[in-house]
Amino acid sequence: MLETPILRGAPRAQSPQPRTERPLRIAFLSYRSDPRVGGQGVYLAQAAQALARIGHKVTVLSGPPYPELAEGVDLVQIPSLDLYNQPHNGHRALRWRHLTSWTDTSEYFGHLFGRFMEPETFGRRAAKYLKKHRRDFDLVIDNQCIAYGLLDIERAGLPVVGVIHHPIRRDLELALAAEPEWGMRALIRQWYGFLKMQEKVAPRLKDVVVVSEAAGRDVAHCLAIDPARIHPILLGIDQSVFRLQPDIRRRPERLLTTASADVPLKGLRYLIEAYAMLAEARPELELVVIGKLREGPTADLIDELGLTNRVRFIHGLTTDEMVAEYAKASICVTPSLYEGFGLPAAEAMCCGAPVVVTDGGALPEVVGEAGVVVRKADSQALATALDQLLDDPSRRAAMSEASLRRARQAFDWNRAAMQYDAVLQAVMSRAC
Repeated sequence: MLETPILRGAPRAQSPQPRTERPLRIAFLSYRSDPRVGGQGVYLAQAAQALARIGHKVTVLSGPPYPELAEGVDLVQIPSLDLYNQPHNGHRALRWRHLTSWTDTSEYFGHLFGRFMEPETFGRRAAKYLKKHRRDFDLVIDNQCIAYGLLDIERAGLPVVGVIHHPIRRDLELALAAEPEWGMRALIRQWYGFLKMQEKVAPRLKDVVVVSEAAGRDVAHCLAIDPARIHPILLGIDQSVFRLQPDIRRRPERLLTTASADVPLKGLRYLIEAYAMLAEARPELELVVIGKLREGPTADLIDELGLTNRVRFIHGLTTDEMVAEYAKASICVTPSLYEGFGLPAAEAMCCGAPVVVTDGGALPEVVGEAGVVVRKADSQALATALDQLLDDPSRRAAMSEASLRRARQAFDWNRAAMQYDAVLQAVMSRAC
């Protein structure tokens, strides 16, 4: 496939302190990076910007959909067949020219048979690009691709630091647990076939950054990585964007959550069940979900509970519109069964929202003492916690202040960038 030329950002503005003492040329890999299709795209853009701001030269290598990057961060587009964005789900996308490329052919036929091929094929393409451009970079950061191509990149002489947000095996386990039909369970296992690759590659990575202590423990267990190679660094949040909005009034009877509607890991069904428990006694209570409702178990549950006209789904929001939604909410809820970090909860806290989360994964670590933590997969516990908070505006006001304090202390990208810098400098010192 043809390589797309580097797309240069505008000249970099003067960077504030802190600054690295040894600027590096970093290739930052991400197989799909649009911030609207997942938290990894948000992370990529903000982490790349933070590293550039302290003095590193950062070039993102991304497959489609491509990221939105700040000034001073370059982009190399690594085209794929982009089969999920094709008519007929990509099943008619094959062309004769694709048969001359093993990567294209395997992407197409793997997709045809129900496998998620993007991490593996992106890894091959990125390794091919970096082999040609080895002298342009000092080091590679990988954003949860964990592909065989990383081993080829290391063999070519470029050190690799892996970033793992959480072990995807947790997603597979929860998806299987939620699916009663054996045929669908077989299809789920097929789709997650890339896990075998990741579980072979991950133990061979010399340095891995994780986004929380909880994620680090799970990554070490699920991916057989030596804990001594794991570096926990909490994510930062762009608090020039995600901030208190004094001109927007919080609505005392509005709950807000961010969730992919039918991904069991996100635990949305338990929040909907909790909302149903509260809705009859609270006719003004709203539940707003940032996500897209499709046909499936969530839509069926909403219909079964008679909530079709009361649960509202919104999607395709700009960042400013997201911030406004956080500012309007009385309580922001993250009902996930598992999170390696929990970006929506952290963003809500930066906007001064009271937060209720479950004890799934890293969420208690992220919210600290500022939020309310309930048992995961427990609709009654969630309903009770929400009911008590809705009845106590003074407690919500105190939680709002605590959220802001916690966010300013914990979710600072300058702090995170310097922690990344310490890891990168140690890697380079060993490589010399």
